[in-house]
Amino acid sequence: MERWIIHVDMDAFFAAVEQRDNPELQGKPVIVGGMGRRGVVATASYEARKFGVHSAMAMVEARRRCPQGIFLAGSHHKYQKVAQEIQRILAEFSPLVEPLSLDEAFLDASGMDWLYSNPLEMARRIKEQIKAELSLIASAGVATNKFLAKMASDWGKPDGLILIEAGHEAEFLRNIPISRLWGVGEKTSACLQAIGINTIGQLSGADQFILEKHFGQAAEEIRLLTVGWDERPVIPTQAPKSIGNEVTFEQDLHNREDILACVLALSQKVGRRLRKAGCGGRTVTVKVRFASFKTITRSRTAIEPVIDDQAIYDTARRIVADLKLTEGVRLLGVTISGLQPGGAQPALFSECQVRNTKVSVAVDALKDKFGEKIVTRGRLLMPTRSISED
Repeated sequence: MERWIIHVDMDAFFAAVEQRDNPELQGKPVIVGGMGRRGVVATASYEARKFGVHSAMAMVEARRRCPQGIFLAGSHHKYQKVAQEIQRILAEFSPLVEPLSLDEAFLDASGMDWLYSNPLEMARRIKEQIKAELSLIASAGVATNKFLAKMASDWGKPDGLILIEAGHEAEFLRNIPISRLWGVGEKTSACLQAIGINTIGQLSGADQFILEKHFGQAAEEIRLLTVGWDERPVIPTQAPKSIGNEVTFEQDLHNREDILACVLALSQKVGRRLRKAGCGGRTVTVKVRFASFKTITRSRTAIEPVIDDQAIYDTARRIVADLKLTEGVRLLGVTISGLQPGGAQPALFSECQVRNTKVSVAVDALKDKFGEKIVTRGRLLMPTRSISED
């Protein structure tokens, strides 16, 4: 059975949803992202991209490039609901759907010959149904593996539909810039271009020494990708490897107490998500980005899995206590990993953790019923302002 993979990627998803829901925004440069001084662009409509605005760009720069743009904070809750509708549609076409994010997913189209004349026709039908039911545009790439399918959908945007035929993988990749290849960042791309390697085809013919110099242990994986080789299967459901939250501040934090208060708030959010997932976790990681943009991560691993807010915070607090704070803090994050299912079962924990978990679960119930702000700790009633959370 010939293997076929489809990658479906929504075009300018957040901005497109806003334009769909507000006809006055259609045809105008819409930019969705953080609205504060240090906000970043999450998505820009194609009208805004004509001015050089793109995702991950600082919002200040986006405003400079596109002063006539319409800037929106967006609604993650709304985008999640639309994403669920997209996943529902995709599930009608294949039992093997692997979501990558809110706006993109892989489908395994292998063996669908009895339903569709070919995988390209299947991809076309997916695009048509998304447009008909949701009034949104998707691009789709069809190929013999995940890497090529994603390359095809990216290359065809917007409203793209590209098929890479079996046996023509290297031909398709030959003239694509190396910056579009997975694993090639901006710095690596510049270094390779400095020695005359500008395309994926040129990189595929490069000496092994060059690959190892620039990619280290990933050299062989990169070499296989340059010729279109990828054996990864489509995995319908995948348990999360970690759960975390981070926040960027509009003004740098300098006071350790303010930092700890923020870490407490993040620990509560992580704990709540952890309990909703029915997991426990053993490794707590704190991420700190300083005013100079220097970023560090520090972790501690517990013997027993933790699930309650206090246990997460206690570990994160010890990490922060060991940090030397010689400059302001721009961003903080708390993540828990080493997840294992069944973490909500009190039998896994000590008597103290059982008590703390019961308190956390009771608070969760109140927040589910009355909203997130119904219960909060007194020390979190502080004026620290954040501009973006993930």
